[in-house]
Amino acid sequence: MPHHYREVLVAVDGTEDTSLVLSRAAAVSGNDDARLHLIHVIEPLALAYGADIPMDVSDLQASLVEQARQTVNEYASRFAIPDERVHVELGSIEKTIREKADQVGADLIVVGSHTRSGLALLLGSTARGLVPGAHCDVLAVKVDQARDG
Repeated sequence: MPHHYREVLVAVDGTEDTSLVLSRAAAVSGNDDARLHLIHVIEPLALAYGADIPMDVSDLQASLVEQARQTVNEYASRFAIPDERVHVELGSIEKTIREKADQVGADLIVVGSHTRSGLALLLGSTARGLVPGAHCDVLAVKVDQARDG
């Protein structure tokens, strides 16, 4: 009897790779009983840049969250994921994804993994960093390879 994943948490970055990661998650969960949950984590600006930011960033942060929510909701509707399973949160990326996985009882976390440089490194390191602390399987979808070939 093949193992089917039932609760799948898909961590996305809101870029064009999101569709690919979601498609792979849907294919891997492979049965109609499986429920996809979507999470997009925004690191607080103070965390990313140190606490010495010279201005109040709460408005900027709120608009980043709002923008991210709109983007993620578009992808969610394409994959028929209801609002209550779409999460846009501020926090440490790996920790927040792991906590959400535990909350929803995920038996699989799917995350995009880049090997390109720059911002993409964030997701590459997230995929690696998730595995040791996760209580379930972690699938890293290699997005840049998938697109190039």
